[in-house]
Amino acid sequence: MTETRPSSEERTRGPVWRRWRRWAFGLVVAGILATLLGIGLRPAAEPVEIGTVSRGAMEATLREEGKTRIKERYVISAPVAGNLRRIPLKAGDPVRAGETVLATLDPLPAALLDARARAMAEARRDAARAELERARAALDWARAEARRVRALFESGSATPQERDAALWRETDAAQQAAAAEHQLRMAEAELRLFTDAADASPTNSGPVQLRSPVDGRVLRVFETSARVVSPGTPLLEVGDPTDLEVVIEVLSREAVTLQPGLPVRLEQWGGETPLEARIRRVEPSAFTKVSALGVEEQRVRVIADLITPPERRPGLGDQFRVDAVVILWSADDVLKVPVGALFRRGSDWAVFVLDRGRARLRPVAVGHRNEREAEIRDGLHEGETVLLYPGERVRDGQRVRPVTINP
Repeated sequence: MTETRPSSEERTRGPVWRRWRRWAFGLVVAGILATLLGIGLRPAAEPVEIGTVSRGAMEATLREEGKTRIKERYVISAPVAGNLRRIPLKAGDPVRAGETVLATLDPLPAALLDARARAMAEARRDAARAELERARAALDWARAEARRVRALFESGSATPQERDAALWRETDAAQQAAAAEHQLRMAEAELRLFTDAADASPTNSGPVQLRSPVDGRVLRVFETSARVVSPGTPLLEVGDPTDLEVVIEVLSREAVTLQPGLPVRLEQWGGETPLEARIRRVEPSAFTKVSALGVEEQRVRVIADLITPPERRPGLGDQFRVDAVVILWSADDVLKVPVGALFRRGSDWAVFVLDRGRARLRPVAVGHRNEREAEIRDGLHEGETVLLYPGERVRDGQRVRPVTINP
């Protein structure tokens, strides 16, 4: 059997082919390793929170704390000095106008004069009467003297200065007589204010009953126990707790944008649905108030009337705390974006838009804003995805990875 041996050319080509194959395999392995190394060294995508550009209703609001208060409050005070009987009413009790007796007073008798006080009062009267007689006598003399000087002046025996002096003494005496007469009337009136012990009796006049001037409830009771009170002493405070208004304290720089008639939404008052109100008055004077952080602020009181009927706000009373949201502007069809997507770039606003896994910087024109959303007038389209709270960690063109933040 004949054995076939490879030629010299075939023997030479075999090793070369094997060498090329080994080189090709090595290049493939090196490429794979380089690719894996590049993937390993490439920066990871930055995790970001995202939001959506949408269209819908939007409001521009001002949120501040407020307190309710009764519009018309009535403080019932003692009209005369007397013995106040114990008041049985308590805060919250209902009252009816002209029917409910709020308090009863037994008037005190006229003050009595003891012997010493009476003697002093009579002495003052007698002194005033004597002073009046002296002043009248001085007036008669001054008048007679003025007549004599005038006669002498007409005959040329008196100078003009002497005539003028006589006339001045007559005028002064007339004024002194008028003052003395006034003092006598005061002394006599002082005696008439008092009565003798025989005439002074608590039964001279009946008890004074103070009735409610309005339908409503008792708000506060100042004097509960029986005691002697003087005229003007506050006894009770009544009012209608269903007739409420809201007092909102806003910063002075924000108060200049508020006008009567703006709607107000009252939240966190204790009920399930917000209440409706409307601004009636913005007070023209501000006051200084220290905030919880110790900062002095100039604030202005804004008064709003409650529109929601009383039956839809049961339990809401006087001096209750509420969250007042003043609606400055509203629209039903607005292109809007979460306010967390906006940031300043120079003097303009900008956002980062998510484009195929990368953040793309986009300048935008912003309109009205509130604490959650902002109106977009130019630069974005409905349905686009924006990055929320990008901060300094996100740059234009950077790879990002959307994540979901659990509420």
